[in-house]
Amino acid sequence: MALVLSRLIDEIIMIGDNIEVQVVAIRGDKVRLGITAPGIAVHRKEIYDQIQRENAAAAALDTDEPLPSERTSKAVSGKEENSGAT
Repeated sequence: MALVLSRLIDEIIMIGDNIEVQVVAIRGDKVRLGITAPGIAVHRKEIYDQIQRENAAAAALDTDEPLPSERTSKAVSGKEENSGAT
Protein backbone atom coordinates (compact mmCIF):
# COMPACT_ATOMS: atom_id res chain seq x y z
CA MET A 1 0.00 0.00 0.00
CA ALA A 2 1.25 3.46 -0.87
CA LEU A 3 1.66 6.18 1.71
CA VAL A 4 -1.41 8.42 1.49
CA LEU A 5 -1.16 11.97 2.81
CA SER A 6 -3.60 14.87 2.96
CA ARG A 7 -2.21 18.29 2.09
CA LEU A 8 -3.68 21.73 1.56
CA ILE A 9 -2.72 24.20 -1.17
CA ASP A 10 0.88 25.44 -0.77
CA GLU A 11 1.81 22.64 1.64
CA ILE A 12 4.89 20.58 0.79
CA ILE A 13 5.84 16.92 1.14
CA MET A 14 9.56 16.09 1.40
CA ILE A 15 11.01 12.92 -0.11
CA GLY A 16 14.48 12.39 1.25
CA ASP A 17 16.55 15.55 1.64
CA ASN A 18 16.21 17.08 -1.85
CA ILE A 19 12.80 16.27 -3.35
CA GLU A 20 9.85 18.55 -2.66
CA VAL A 21 6.28 17.97 -3.83
CA GLN A 22 4.04 21.00 -3.37
CA VAL A 23 0.28 21.21 -3.85
CA VAL A 24 0.00 24.21 -6.18
CA ALA A 25 -3.73 24.17 -6.93
CA ILE A 26 -6.87 22.08 -6.66
CA ARG A 27 -9.48 22.52 -9.40
CA GLY A 28 -12.42 20.16 -9.27
CA ASP A 29 -11.04 16.63 -9.34
CA LYS A 30 -7.56 17.70 -10.49
CA VAL A 31 -4.60 18.47 -8.26
CA ARG A 32 -1.67 20.48 -9.63
CA LEU A 33 1.66 19.57 -8.11
CA GLY A 34 4.97 21.39 -8.24
CA ILE A 35 7.96 19.05 -7.98
CA THR A 36 11.52 20.10 -7.18
CA ALA A 37 13.93 17.20 -7.70
CA PRO A 38 17.47 18.37 -8.51
CA GLY A 39 19.30 15.96 -10.80
CA ILE A 40 16.31 13.62 -11.17
CA ALA A 41 14.11 13.36 -14.25
CA VAL A 42 10.43 13.71 -13.37
CA HIS A 43 7.76 12.52 -15.81
CA ARG A 44 4.08 11.68 -15.77
CA LYS A 45 3.67 7.88 -15.71
CA GLU A 46 2.31 7.67 -19.28
CA ILE A 47 5.27 9.69 -20.60
CA TYR A 48 7.73 7.56 -18.60
CA ASP A 49 6.20 4.38 -20.10
CA GLN A 50 6.49 5.82 -23.62
CA ILE A 51 10.16 6.70 -23.05
CA GLN A 52 10.83 3.16 -21.80
CA ARG A 53 9.18 1.64 -24.91
CA GLU A 54 11.17 3.92 -27.21
CA ASN A 55 14.41 3.10 -25.39
CA ALA A 56 13.70 -0.63 -25.67
CA ALA A 57 13.00 -0.28 -29.39
CA ALA A 58 16.20 1.73 -29.92
CA ALA A 59 18.22 -0.85 -27.96
CA ALA A 60 16.79 -3.62 -30.12
CA LEU A 61 17.92 -1.75 -33.24
CA ASP A 62 21.46 -1.56 -31.84
CA THR A 63 21.78 -5.36 -31.81
CA ASP A 64 21.92 -7.93 -34.58
CA GLU A 65 18.86 -9.61 -33.11
CA PRO A 66 15.66 -8.97 -35.05
CA LEU A 67 12.75 -7.37 -33.23
CA PRO A 68 10.17 -9.88 -31.94
CA SER A 69 7.73 -8.81 -34.68
CA GLU A 70 10.41 -9.46 -37.34
CA ARG A 71 11.14 -12.95 -35.97
CA THR A 72 7.43 -13.81 -36.08
CA SER A 73 6.89 -12.55 -39.63
CA LYS A 74 9.97 -14.41 -40.95
CA ALA A 75 8.93 -17.64 -39.29
CA VAL A 76 5.40 -17.37 -40.69
CA SER A 77 6.56 -16.54 -44.22
CA GLY A 78 9.26 -19.22 -44.19
CA LYS A 79 11.89 -16.73 -45.33
CA GLU A 80 14.19 -16.96 -42.35
CA GLU A 81 17.75 -16.90 -43.62
CA ASN A 82 20.27 -19.62 -42.84
CA SER A 83 23.61 -18.13 -41.82
CA GLY A 84 25.49 -21.29 -42.77
CA ALA A 85 26.81 -21.72 -39.22
CA THR A 86 26.75 -25.23 -37.82
